[in-house]
Amino acid sequence: MAISFKNALGLHPQALALRERRSEVLASNLANADTPNYKARDLDFYSVLQKNMPAQADSLERTNTGHLPMSNEILGAQLLFRNPHQSSLDGNTVEAHIEQGKYAENAVQYQASLTFLNGKFSGLMSAIRGE
Repeated sequence: MAISFKNALGLHPQALALRERRSEVLASNLANADTPNYKARDLDFYSVLQKNMPAQADSLERTNTGHLPMSNEILGAQLLFRNPHQSSLDGNTVEAHIEQGKYAENAVQYQASLTFLNGKFSGLMSAIRGE
């Protein structure tokens, strides 16, 4: 009997990859905190969850080839601009304290995804060993 890793691991590998990419986007925001007219970006993690959940009747989809496709996606997640609380005079929307908080939050979520994956692999190893 073959093991289906997709079924066994669920959404965790995709979540881990998305958290990794989000940390790159947030680090880019922090690196450009003093760049004039730089606009802070972030990923919408929940859009990935919506795409992987059963389709709902009220969801938007591309029904005609003339419709424009989604273009700001990374690993299936929307790359969005952040609405600043107070933008700077040079047009930069990066707020370092917000970005640092989001980065720390993402790091905790990344670690949680690693912990979940570790638990899944431990369970699979126990099943293979017959424990």
